[in-house]
Amino acid sequence: MEGFGIHIAGLRKRYGEGEAVVNALKDVTMTVAPGEVVGLIGPSGSGKSTLLKCLGAVIEPTAGRMTLGDEVIFDDGWKIPDLRALRRDRIGFIFQAPYLIPFLDVTDNVALLPMLAGQPNDVARRRARALLDALDVGHRAKAQPSQLSGGEQQRVAIARALANQPPVILADEPTAPLDSERALGVVRILNEMAGQFRTAIIVVTHDEKIIPTFKRIYQIRDGKTFEEKGQGAG
Repeated sequence: MEGFGIHIAGLRKRYGEGEAVVNALKDVTMTVAPGEVVGLIGPSGSGKSTLLKCLGAVIEPTAGRMTLGDEVIFDDGWKIPDLRALRRDRIGFIFQAPYLIPFLDVTDNVALLPMLAGQPNDVARRRARALLDALDVGHRAKAQPSQLSGGEQQRVAIARALANQPPVILADEPTAPLDSERALGVVRILNEMAGQFRTAIIVVTHDEKIIPTFKRIYQIRDGKTFEEKGQGAG
């Protein structure tokens, strides 16, 4: 793989001390190339959420190394002085629930992060409308979130995650509330957006509907990762 969208090496996370210690992550190593969508699966308590929080700079790992895009963000300690700016500018988040702001219309929901990052309002809104068009919800640009279907809300959430053109998107159970057709549609969109914007995407999922679509999968068990070829590779 040429270049790294995401590269994690020897990542560890320990909670507590002494007899109460819990090793949530023991030795996580994984790579996701720019333009690639990779699945992350594993049973409850295996470390998926902890890994996503470490990679999203929400919690601090105990040891290891993480690279996003072309920059080392953690190497046995944070190498980025402003973690809030890192999360805002370099990482897009997609959750099980869309978490759209109910009193903003669709365009402003997508444009808000670039505006907060200092982009002129008209530029941010043009970018938002282009993303909404690319995701086939441009006709809903002036709608309120309450007027959208579940599938439309999730596509708006994907547009919001792409708004700052981050090198990385972390998607946590993004298809759980959707039926099969809409769930597969979200995965198709993520693959298209990854290819178009050269974004590295990790999808944490239990969703049996979408697991066969991944070309590569990382299983996480007992805090360790194991790479396997997905059914989508064939």
